[in-house]
Amino acid sequence: MAQIKVPTLGESVTEATVAQWLKKEGDAVAADEPIVELETDKVTLEVNAPSAGVLVSIGVKSGETVGVGAILGEISNDAGAKPAAPAAAAPAPAAAPAPVKAEEQKLSPAVQKITADNNINPASVEGTGKDGRITKGDVINHIETARAPNAVTSAVQAAPRAIGPREERVKMTRLRQRIAQRLKEAQNTAAMLTTFNEVDMTAVMELRNLYKDQFEKKHGVKLGFMSFFVKAAVNALKELPAVNAEISGDEIIYKNYYDIGVAVSTPQGLVVPVVRDCEEKSMATIEAEIGALGLRARDGKITLEEMTGGTFTITNGGVFGSLMSTPILNPPQSGILGMHKIQQRPMVMPDGSIKARPMMYLALSYDHRIIDGREAVTFLVRIKDALEDPQRLLLDI
Repeated sequence: MAQIKVPTLGESVTEATVAQWLKKEGDAVAADEPIVELETDKVTLEVNAPSAGVLVSIGVKSGETVGVGAILGEISNDAGAKPAAPAAAAPAPAAAPAPVKAEEQKLSPAVQKITADNNINPASVEGTGKDGRITKGDVINHIETARAPNAVTSAVQAAPRAIGPREERVKMTRLRQRIAQRLKEAQNTAAMLTTFNEVDMTAVMELRNLYKDQFEKKHGVKLGFMSFFVKAAVNALKELPAVNAEISGDEIIYKNYYDIGVAVSTPQGLVVPVVRDCEEKSMATIEAEIGALGLRARDGKITLEEMTGGTFTITNGGVFGSLMSTPILNPPQSGILGMHKIQQRPMVMPDGSIKARPMMYLALSYDHRIIDGREAVTFLVRIKDALEDPQRLLLDI
């Protein structure tokens, strides 16, 4: 027998939900063939068969939560084996054991430290670990709940209500739950503020139209607008390092590299793949990586490593027709740039004439704890200057 186990899920991810089984009991499977999909709070991933044979038992049903290393099912290496009877494959679970009381269980060092540091009685914390044991996450949730000023009110408001005959109740996916949690976290922890500017896209559009065919022929990738914005953002981040930094406790971590996250909308929700070391890459390489990452994200094949460690994020609501918005920070980052729809608007030119110009509103949401208003405004002005005079990008000025 070969056991199907939950693989390592990535940094800081300890559990997943079984999204769906791609095979049913009794099906023959080939080695390395995808047989079950798991959904974490960041990505959906496939678990492959460890060997060829017959799937004789499914031990965890769709919708159930499993931890790293948990056994999902078993494969018989005997190709002619018959599937085991359901009762043998998945014996009826015994009555759930009573949770271990806090005073009786051995707390992990991490739990001991965080409870001691915050003067918390472990007996007051509800454990969600195995056999009701208290995890570090349980203590953190306990602290956050206690600090929430309207915790009781919020709990009452969030209580499930009865649904009507024309309504349906659908459980949020782990990804959607994680998105909601992170967006609320950004609002609760950062002093978030948004500043706006507008950019005349004439020069970028003319340059793109002039060279797009040659660019695609040489590099095998289309020249889009995003690479211009990434390069402009890198130049501005070099001048204003606070926008590329993050707060850690009472310290500021300045990052001397530029890993730019590019928000991508997928059927499962918004994800942010990261293009690494953008200061060292050409526009062609940036366009190619954005395209490849976006495709894998939409296909549900993006990895955790490809979505972690970004220093700054760019999101483009313009592809959906958004004219102006206030993007929300992507913690622990301190800044996010919002692009919007390009729209012809009448503009007064330096000589006093009025012309229709392709204009885009830009929005920078930033953490005011670390970034001052002057820095935020200057950052957007640098973006504007670079895009209205793209030669600056080539000369790095």
